[in-house]
Amino acid sequence: MFSFYIARRYLFSRKSHNTINIISGISACGVAVATMAMVVTLSVFNGFREYVASYFTAFDPELKVVLREGKTVASDDPSLQALRSYESVDVYTEVLEDQALIVGNDRQWVVTIKGVDDNFNQQAGLDDILYGDGEFVLHADVIEYGIMGIRLAQQLGLGARYDGALPIYAPRRGEQVNLTNPMQSFVSDELYSPGVVFAVNQSRYDAHYILTSLAFARRLFDAQGLVSAVELKLKPGVNEGSARKAIQALVGDRFEVQNRYEQQHDTFRIMQVEKFIAYLFLSFILLVASFNIIGSLSMLMIDKQADVQTLRALGANDKQVANIFLLEGWLISGIGAAIGILLGLALCLAQMHFGLVKLGHSEGSYIVDAYPVSVHATDLLLIFATVLAVGLVAVWFPVRRMTRTLLSTSAN
Repeated sequence: MFSFYIARRYLFSRKSHNTINIISGISACGVAVATMAMVVTLSVFNGFREYVASYFTAFDPELKVVLREGKTVASDDPSLQALRSYESVDVYTEVLEDQALIVGNDRQWVVTIKGVDDNFNQQAGLDDILYGDGEFVLHADVIEYGIMGIRLAQQLGLGARYDGALPIYAPRRGEQVNLTNPMQSFVSDELYSPGVVFAVNQSRYDAHYILTSLAFARRLFDAQGLVSAVELKLKPGVNEGSARKAIQALVGDRFEVQNRYEQQHDTFRIMQVEKFIAYLFLSFILLVASFNIIGSLSMLMIDKQADVQTLRALGANDKQVANIFLLEGWLISGIGAAIGILLGLALCLAQMHFGLVKLGHSEGSYIVDAYPVSVHATDLLLIFATVLAVGLVAVWFPVRRMTRTLLSTSAN
């Protein structure tokens, strides 16, 4: 407490040399600018993450149950049967996904066939993303329909409604390719157009997926009675996090219950890594800015040599004297951090309301015109703690060494 009181007095009192005040101010400004940059940068990453999350598609169910190991599981598995009747589940949809080869307009394309139950539209709500003069239908009598992504249709040179059958080929399960007659190693079938395509504005789906019936997918992939996943829609008012934990306990460790973020794991993982790398680079810049504090403390020690002799005569020990200048550097870091956070918050609020920094010069070139920002309290706490930690690390060794020199000089 004694050391902190003296350090605070030194920070705000006039020095015999005005240059010390100027250098201290410059040091605090350097820390403030680096802190402000951290607040703005991390908030922009948060903004992009939340903006991407706002575009979760109809293909991303509230919860998805998949095997931890393996591709398929029996649809009558006891764990899944228990889940089917779970009270929080509103819609239970069996899904079978795998890759196949399609041939259309003399073009070939590897796609993902997603076979779903007839209740899939209740779970996903596809009506808003279907385009064409037809309707959502997966099968009728002996005809099987395939609803393809809009970009896939464009790549194949097809429209929302294509004439005739669309040939589909999938390798037979557990068989090697017969080089003398390769077609014997494939299961072939046909899909017809219901007159619509879907568009969810994600290349992952629009350029690679075809929706069809579960029965067709099982026949094509020779997977009768099997599913690759179960997609769930929860009842209104059910908390997703609590339901996810309860369902995970119900189905056991063989299965993984994924929320929407985990279903898009690759996208959000890359964004998280980028945010962490930006944080590391800015922390290094902050460390460099904190070295300015050493110059300010060096001049302050020289200026206060007489005070140090007086304090020692009054009974202050070497550790207390050293802590005075250590806390002085820490206070400069703290003031810079507080100013930087306030400035960063002001810039973020201005960006949120006025969109000051645009993504491009041409309006409408991007889905969003200005950089999105979102301020998280956890980030502000992390930044403040980082600034204090970096400031302490930057001045610890130099201050200890300079203090020993100053004390030995005073003793002589």
